[in-house]
Amino acid sequence: MSLDLRVDRSSPVPLYFQLSQQLEAAIEHGALTPGSLLGNEIELAGRLGLSRPTVRQAIQSLVDKGLLVRRRGVGTQVVHSQVKRPLELSSLYDDLAAAGQRPATTVLVNTVVPAAAEVAAALGVAEGSDVHHLERLRLAHGEPMAYLCNHLPPGLLEPDTGRLEATGLYRLMRSAGITLHSARQAIGARAATAAEAERLDEAAGAPLLTMERVTYDDTGRAVEFGTHTYRPSRYAFEFQLLVRS
Repeated sequence: MSLDLRVDRSSPVPLYFQLSQQLEAAIEHGALTPGSLLGNEIELAGRLGLSRPTVRQAIQSLVDKGLLVRRRGVGTQVVHSQVKRPLELSSLYDDLAAAGQRPATTVLVNTVVPAAAEVAAALGVAEGSDVHHLERLRLAHGEPMAYLCNHLPPGLLEPDTGRLEATGLYRLMRSAGITLHSARQAIGARAATAAEAERLDEAAGAPLLTMERVTYDDTGRAVEFGTHTYRPSRYAFEFQLLVRS
């Protein structure tokens, strides 16, 4: 590892936090790529003039964030950085591609079902009417990132499984001439069920991020109702807050 790492001993910011922030920035900006080895704590502590417990604390904070992993016989290794998704109308596929995360999709369900009450209300269709039901596992670098459940109104488009595994749903909509305009979205968190944990390679009861979204086209028609779950160690929603005067 050849990074220009420096700590300011006159700063009130703890030394371990200064180091962890620099390492995290290096991972986020690609200076430390997935698979890179940090080297041992003794070497890093000696180079920076820090104690081993300080270096260990900095590294552990990044292990806890899912950015580093300790492998027996290998050392401390960089894993894939967390994807930070802005709160705007974009697709997970596009966000992963923009972050250089090599998105992939496995379609688990692609069928037509009668609309349940919640789905019918979200899409503005009659309860019991036919809607497309999709369930997909979205991966990045071969690791599961999110489980996506979507319902589409009838007559919108034919969601071909092969195309869904090759690209994102919003890209398919745009290619069908659908102009995405706005969405109503709610974000939450809860514990993973046993089935969700298995899909996302997490422990049962592990915390998951949740997102529910209804997307509208430029005519005001609801074109998608999605309920998604995400691994928080690999994914975060990011937004800016403004002070109202």
